[in-house]
Amino acid sequence: MRADNQDDMYLEKRERMVREQIERRDIRTPSVLEAMRAVPRHLFVLPDQQNHAYSDGALRIGHGQTISQPYIVALMTDLLKLQDDETVLEVGTGSGYQAAVLAHIAEEVHTIERHAALSDNAALIFEELGIENVHLYVGDGTLGLPDQAPFQAIMVTAAAPKVPQALLDQLDDGGRLVLPVGRRFSQVLEVWQRVGAKYEQEAVTAVAFVPLIGEEGWSEGTGDRSLMW
Repeated sequence: MRADNQDDMYLEKRERMVREQIERRDIRTPSVLEAMRAVPRHLFVLPDQQNHAYSDGALRIGHGQTISQPYIVALMTDLLKLQDDETVLEVGTGSGYQAAVLAHIAEEVHTIERHAALSDNAALIFEELGIENVHLYVGDGTLGLPDQAPFQAIMVTAAAPKVPQALLDQLDDGGRLVLPVGRRFSQVLEVWQRVGAKYEQEAVTAVAFVPLIGEEGWSEGTGDRSLMW
């Protein structure tokens, strides 16, 4: 990734975001903190919201989608326990910010989005930043990308009513899946790890994400009542 050429104001805001929103909540993994400091979050939000890019909350990005709260981005990244030689699948490209954070740590990121306009916009930002290890796809993320599997890590950035079996099947042995699971407006962030033919599951914290739409998610037309992570 090329160095960020934005002015000192954004650099200072980004450093404060990491210090006050992330480190204070006990996320201390060096690679995660480095990625959160390096990726210019303000480039991934709508122009009229750039002044709020480093605030402690989610922001709307259009098409009924949001860019997650910085702490949640860091937490979900931390839960994947990424190594620098791993391949990651992200379901829900959205603005592209989470994929950029993952790409700063992992060797390769595949990210799938059902809204072509969001995927196209993310591609433009990746090009501007010189991010070359992210591959974008448009389609039903609940089905994953079987042609690119297995993945050492999978992240889902929208809420599923249950864990999509297709994603579990695409996990490499020892691989970790992080996603919100539950009702439409209230979920629990879960971590699933594949151990041979079995899976270990851990509940982490209560969250509220926009719904995951697709064959193994919610049906089309499921709405979001409020701004979610």
